[in-house]
Amino acid sequence: MRIDLHTHSRASDGTDSPADLVRAAAGAGLDVLGITDHDTSDGWDEAARAAGDVGIELVRGMEISTRYKGRSVHLLAYLPDPTYPPLVAALDEVLDGRNARVPAILAKLNGLLGLDLEEAEVHRLAGDPAATGRPHIADLLISKGAVADRTEAFERYLKPGRPAYVERNAADLGEMIGIVAAAGGVTVIAHPWGRTDPAGMQQEDLAGLQELGLAGIEIDHQDHSPQARAALRAIAVDLDLVRTGSSDHHGLGKVDHDLGCNTTEPEQYERLVELAAAAAEASGRPAPGVLRP
Repeated sequence: MRIDLHTHSRASDGTDSPADLVRAAAGAGLDVLGITDHDTSDGWDEAARAAGDVGIELVRGMEISTRYKGRSVHLLAYLPDPTYPPLVAALDEVLDGRNARVPAILAKLNGLLGLDLEEAEVHRLAGDPAATGRPHIADLLISKGAVADRTEAFERYLKPGRPAYVERNAADLGEMIGIVAAAGGVTVIAHPWGRTDPAGMQQEDLAGLQELGLAGIEIDHQDHSPQARAALRAIAVDLDLVRTGSSDHHGLGKVDHDLGCNTTEPEQYERLVELAAAAAEASGRPAPGVLRP
């Protein structure tokens, strides 16, 4: 069984529609797909219809932007009730922050590059996602010939510490873990050592988050070196956290993140599903559950 629990569609910053993402996953030989767009469940219904057509098991989730000790941390939330009011309110605040910083980033880029980038161009290229953000601005820079791809855009201008980076709102990590649990879902820290200093997320940090309800950590990810994977796996085993692996696929938006390039072990997946079922029962919310073929 091949299981990929972290992918993105055009509902956020991927380049495939939710239906095309599901069909591509089936074509890549996956048995289980997690759709986890940034801060939104907008792609769930379309993905569910396509999953029924192609016969793939679908795990509906989202990747939520949070902060922990002043650092950005992405939280994978699986199978929560997306209508739970505190979750809706928290995601709306995060999405407002995403949208609000677009003009500030464009103003910095225009000053740096002598261009006349406009917010309307970003929206035109992005299509109609729940929020526009840095990947869509990167796409605009590509279209103008200023960079070759998203990777170059982030490395030169858009990542933290680069000249066009603008800070934004994000939810508190501990609070969000609790909100997702109350919505009947389970949480996994995405690529915990992939983009920030590993010192900011060590075993004692993960143990504290586990006490708040954290279910697992994403270990096998393209942004983790073999050494980081081994160290994270040891921590997860010691704490008895669920261990996941995934592609973080964005379609053409990311190179070297092909569907199924990293996968989750079936027994770890079953643990996650069992924890989600228990969370749904404890919450009393109409959580969606896994969509099986």
